[in-house]
Amino acid sequence: MPRESRPSRPVSLSPLAPPDWLVRSLKPQSAPVPWAAVARASVAMALPLAVGILAGKPSYGALASMGALSGVIGDTADAYRMRIFNIAVPQLFGALGVTLGTLVFGHGWVAVGAVTLVALVSGMMSTIGAVASVSGLLLLLNSVVGAGLPMPGQWWLAPLLMTGGGLLVLALALLAWPLRSGVPERASVAASYRSVAALLDAAGTDAYGEARTAVTAALNQSYDLVLARRTRDHGRSPELVRLVGQLNALTPVIEAAPAADQAARHACVRLPAEVPDAVRALAAAVERGGHAHAGGERPGTRATAALPEPGDHTARALDHAVRHAAETLDDPDPLGVIEAEDRLGRPAALRVRARRAARNVILSGTSWRYGLRLALCIGIAQALVSLIDVPRSYWVALTVTFVLKPDFGSVFSRAVLRALGTAAGLVIAAAVLVEVPHGWWDVPVMMLLAPLIPAFTVRGYGYQTAAITPVILLLSDILNNQGVGLVLPRLVDSLIGCGIALVAGYLLWPESWGTRIGDRLADAVADTARYVECAFGDGDPAARARMRRGLYRDLSVIRSEFQRALTEPPPTGARAAAWWPLVVAVERILDATTAARVRIRHGAPPPAPPEVAEVGRELRALAGRLRASVILEKGDVEFTAVPQESVLEPLRQEVAAARAVASPQGG
Repeated sequence: MPRESRPSRPVSLSPLAPPDWLVRSLKPQSAPVPWAAVARASVAMALPLAVGILAGKPSYGALASMGALSGVIGDTADAYRMRIFNIAVPQLFGALGVTLGTLVFGHGWVAVGAVTLVALVSGMMSTIGAVASVSGLLLLLNSVVGAGLPMPGQWWLAPLLMTGGGLLVLALALLAWPLRSGVPERASVAASYRSVAALLDAAGTDAYGEARTAVTAALNQSYDLVLARRTRDHGRSPELVRLVGQLNALTPVIEAAPAADQAARHACVRLPAEVPDAVRALAAAVERGGHAHAGGERPGTRATAALPEPGDHTARALDHAVRHAAETLDDPDPLGVIEAEDRLGRPAALRVRARRAARNVILSGTSWRYGLRLALCIGIAQALVSLIDVPRSYWVALTVTFVLKPDFGSVFSRAVLRALGTAAGLVIAAAVLVEVPHGWWDVPVMMLLAPLIPAFTVRGYGYQTAAITPVILLLSDILNNQGVGLVLPRLVDSLIGCGIALVAGYLLWPESWGTRIGDRLADAVADTARYVECAFGDGDPAARARMRRGLYRDLSVIRSEFQRALTEPPPTGARAAAWWPLVVAVERILDATTAARVRIRHGAPPPAPPEVAEVGRELRALAGRLRASVILEKGDVEFTAVPQESVLEPLRQEVAAARAVASPQGG
């Protein structure tokens, strides 16, 4: 049976060649350039400088541009309502941070203690989610800057100017909202439909596993955008309700895809091209916002007009699922559809989720460990620059903060990339500081440098650092007028900060340089056992769908952890790579379970309870061994209750394959 291959790993052919983990970290990621964000960055960071110079207060303009920089970094969401959260909320925490820093500026050890306490809070906040992570980052960064850099004017002026710069980015991002309201959400749902069409195209080929991962990522993004907006609108907006219904209608198609994959692999029954073509036609209709009106065109029916007559259980399941999605698209009253079957559920109100998040952070050992680790490193950095004369010492703590930011990146590789990116950025900064006189020339230079930040951010952390460094140095020089003398001290500060992060934030915490793939995979295997028992029982279909989506989301997180671990230096990266076949095996077990359930729903005889129980026992045994071991060894499994003609036969094969890949023993 074709198997999903392990990600390729470059091989160093020369002893002088860089190590594999560094090559993987430096390799630029493939992603489209966000041209709209590039244009916003150019305007938002250059305009405050121009206004400040025009008013005779260039330092005020530099502070506003610093605030715009944080807005540019947070300008990542497509949905307009999400941009308000991603940009505006962190700006409020950034204003609080610079206010606290300004109040303790010049107070010696009081400032050290205050910034260390802020680091603890910031670290704990960063474990909540994406918006909280950026908010905690700005809270700490701005408090460090405020405590280490004298601010012009009254204590309230710096937070006001920096917040204004960040809100300028938000205002530019929302300019097209009246003309494109709902367009990003529809585009995201349409992208989910297209990813499902690609999954159906890949059925029976080695590309199926990669296509399945793409579907999980597309659905995660779509549900995050649409459900978050629906919660704030109390779920009554017809357009949003329709989008949720269209997303939920994809669930039966996704559930039928594994059955089509198995039919193509085992019975050589290829899926007719008309089926994925129909899904792509539905995607186009979703993106246009098309739906049926009274007596009008029915885009869903038109998209499915060319579907062939189904000939077996799998074909009937897929035909029924695609036609159901088309009917959902054609329904003129989306409220009735969504209220009848909201499979993925609706998140709680924002205030409820905020209370839950605060409670979970306070009671979470993980959040406390990360907060204490960040506080320890910031405390060391602040104490060090208080004891040793380091000019503009805030850069050391800034480096520590960026390196330890939690985003599935390896602390070790981030420290190395931070040093390399800073060195590359300083070369550009040195040329700018030497050749460009301060004044109106700062405006066109900023218009050229600022767009590099969103353009390079999508390429990787090292590239982002190289783009941000000259921008920050140019703004710092406007405030301090130190010229090219800023360059060498900033490199030394960055190296000191990277060293603190590596020693106090990495080497002293075994959990940071070890891999958690085994534990997380064991949890996923145990959850898979529960899903198998639920899939062939009398449970609620909506609960079953939520369980399946949750499992695929968890496996997506495991894949991200796997990619993070590969960037660790030996032996961590090599040990992590050994888990990859088992990650793929668990995903295939989920696919086989879903395919069996689809065949049963469309006429295949259901399995006997002992058959289901035996599969569940084997999966739980595998989960237990994964938790008790770090060494992977092959093993065999014998099923006694599953006959060859059972609908669970493909599932039995996948469970046996997983046990053959990894039957761990204590080590």
